[in-house]
Amino acid sequence: MASKEEIRSSHRAKRSALPLAAQDAAAAGIARHGLQWASGLARGPQGVFAAYLGVGAEPPTLPLLTALTDAGHQVLLPVCEPEIKLSWVYWTPQSAFVRSRYAPIREPVGERHSTAVMRGATAIILPATAVDFSGNRIGQGGGYYDKFLAALATLSPASGEASDAVALPTAAVVYDTEVLPAGTIPAESFDRKVDAALTPGGIIRLG
Repeated sequence: MASKEEIRSSHRAKRSALPLAAQDAAAAGIARHGLQWASGLARGPQGVFAAYLGVGAEPPTLPLLTALTDAGHQVLLPVCEPEIKLSWVYWTPQSAFVRSRYAPIREPVGERHSTAVMRGATAIILPATAVDFSGNRIGQGGGYYDKFLAALATLSPASGEASDAVALPTAAVVYDTEVLPAGTIPAESFDRKVDAALTPGGIIRLG
């Protein structure tokens, strides 16, 4: 079995070689299928979705973010904090971005919210370099999302009923060829599985 770093490096190289036209086509597919998935999960006409801005060779997500807001949904984007923690900022197409101090990403400018803001969220759209049909995910290697998802698993609803932890659907954005056979990705104790892959070709259920 290939290591996580070997899979990550291989997929990053393939992503970097994609022509611009292929990236644009992927962005359109991710936006179309992502909006359909999100709208199907929304409670009522408006949902709240934690997402992210794809940068560099990552699958483009800006059209998806725009499509979500155009449909009336709210979007939360991450800000990297010390100690491998994430804060969240409500994003609109008018929001400004700055370069992160802690990771190679662009972050929205605005009021920062803790993980507790997820009590009002509908679902999470997160980055990955690969997933497998078991639901295992390879991220960018920083550990931010594994730590965030672990914290989310201990978050109780606003009612304070600790026995009823917040459980949100998750979808990792990858290219179609980055959805691997079950058991391909090594799983470690701190890894958190995802429910689905959001690809240019559609939503793929995992696990």
